[in-house]
Amino acid sequence: MKGLSMFEGLKSKLQSAGTIGRLCRTAEACALEDGQLEPGAEHFLLAALDLPDGTARKAFEELGVDPRALRPAIADQYNDALRAIGIELERMPKPSETAPLRPRNGPFVAAPSGQEFMQKLAAQRGAHRPLLGAHVVAVVASEPQGVAARALRNMGVDRDALKARAEAIAGCS
Repeated sequence: MKGLSMFEGLKSKLQSAGTIGRLCRTAEACALEDGQLEPGAEHFLLAALDLPDGTARKAFEELGVDPRALRPAIADQYNDALRAIGIELERMPKPSETAPLRPRNGPFVAAPSGQEFMQKLAAQRGAHRPLLGAHVVAVVASEPQGVAARALRNMGVDRDALKARAEAIAGCS
């Protein structure tokens, strides 16, 4: 029986490593779409919605929130920030008018909020057997500040309720 649990533990760790790799690649792609080289916590949240386990989407849906509304809510946060510093959006070049950003070569690098997210996710690693999208949602929803927090607030999402729902789905509570 002990051999089976050791095998299951190894299998879970390998699965989680694959999930982290996919999460990082997708978060980076989301950041590049937003014109940023380094993904922030909001990009990891978007990436979690694309994980095949479906638990991130389920956390939103069980609260009656359409997860597809997250990307536009995040875009609104970027646009609001540009307006706040006096940049007129109408004068900004359209994505089709600029060269698309490409992923960097070398090691993965996240923006400060993305780094903080990864550190918190790693700190809770023992609870992730295996790592699920709902774990990502719970970590990001626990942050009171930042682009993701403002986007969720503007969507009318109670971050505490989202975190609790995600933890219940992931079996953390």
